[in-house]
Amino acid sequence: MKHYVIQKFFVDGPIGKLETVLAEPETAPIGIAVIAHPHPLHGGTMDNKIVYTLFHSLLELGFIAVKFNFRGVGESEGIFDNGIGEIEDAVTVTNAIRSQYSNHLPRMPLLLAGFSFGGGIQLYAAVQLNPEFLVLVAPSVNNLNAPPVHEQTKHALIIHGEYNEIVSIKTIFDWAAPQSLPIVIIPGAEHFFHGKLPILKQTILNFNSYKK
Repeated sequence: MKHYVIQKFFVDGPIGKLETVLAEPETAPIGIAVIAHPHPLHGGTMDNKIVYTLFHSLLELGFIAVKFNFRGVGESEGIFDNGIGEIEDAVTVTNAIRSQYSNHLPRMPLLLAGFSFGGGIQLYAAVQLNPEFLVLVAPSVNNLNAPPVHEQTKHALIIHGEYNEIVSIKTIFDWAAPQSLPIVIIPGAEHFFHGKLPILKQTILNFNSYKK
């Protein structure tokens, strides 16, 4: 079993400190992956089990994995800002990590990942950050009126549960269809992928577009 050194620290956010966790792969990293958690007002934190699955799957693939708490969550300062401030948080954390590694690991590919609310936030953050990759699990595209996948993103993996009761499969299809964007549907899964996390992890690990 692999053992990773996990670091916890704080990034200076737009209105205060943002609690951040980072781990590096055992081999030379293939990029930086920043993961956003679900809705803060509905119990969403970076300790969410799907965020955990994203974090460790992307770490296993060889990314420097990063997750963080939005403002007002956990030890992050500030209060919920209806998505606007949360986009700023995602951009700020990503730029801070990019800067941290820029001297000795320049121009590493960027992957933005997120679950539910966090997935919608990352679609907005992508407009500013131009990531090479997106991995979004049940992104809240309708409630956040999320933009399409950024034109400079080379590969996007969108994963959804067949019986998602919170983010309907129709809203995902309606958002994806104009972009000709494929969606991976996990049979029998609902919004929180109860009992389906191994399948979710394997789906992420099988997405070989990360490799050059």
